[in-house]
Amino acid sequence: MRILGISGSPVPNSNTDRLVTQVLKSSNLDFEFVKLSDINVRPCRACKACVEDNICKVNDDFPALAQKMREAQAVVIGGYTPYRILDGYTKAFLERLWSMRHLHSLNENKYVVTIISGCHEQIRQTALDAIAMELFMEKMHHVAELSVEGSVPCLTCGVGDDCKNSGLPFLSQKLGKKIKASTDYCVPVESQLVWEKGTQIGQLLGQFINGEIESLPCVKREM
Repeated sequence: MRILGISGSPVPNSNTDRLVTQVLKSSNLDFEFVKLSDINVRPCRACKACVEDNICKVNDDFPALAQKMREAQAVVIGGYTPYRILDGYTKAFLERLWSMRHLHSLNENKYVVTIISGCHEQIRQTALDAIAMELFMEKMHHVAELSVEGSVPCLTCGVGDDCKNSGLPFLSQKLGKKIKASTDYCVPVESQLVWEKGTQIGQLLGQFINGEIESLPCVKREM
């Protein structure tokens, strides 16, 4: 396995899942995809028991995932933004990377693509900024960040038309017309420009890791 894909979205076959997988497939490298909601990765307990040996002592599935991280030359990390913040699955995973950082920076020089989906562009960017800071602290190479427009969950929950907390009024205002709950208003990632960008980034990753090109793009921001 040369490239690892990780999705924090618990939604089955979500936009996040599909774009992470598209980047992986486009690389033409041997890859593995991990959906965090299918395994057990708890938040960091800040016990510092990992300091001397870089091994987290929390008894869950993170040690196996950490080994996959060490084996991979590149990683694609995807999350989403419920309640205008980064989702819990992705946040817990990122926290646990701290165990790999002490003394040896085990993730140093690893190439990373980040993906965030959500309904608010500004909130997506805030989540991407937060992940970028962690990648900087881990000394990883941040190749690209991809922002995916998400679908309002009230379109498919079954009570979106009647719930007093429904997000459909927000979506109606955004679309400029009153709408009813329907999958017709869901926004598949394949129809967005970011799909092609993800495909191109995957191809570049594959070419670089195979030695066909000498460099990769880099996300630049002030830290």
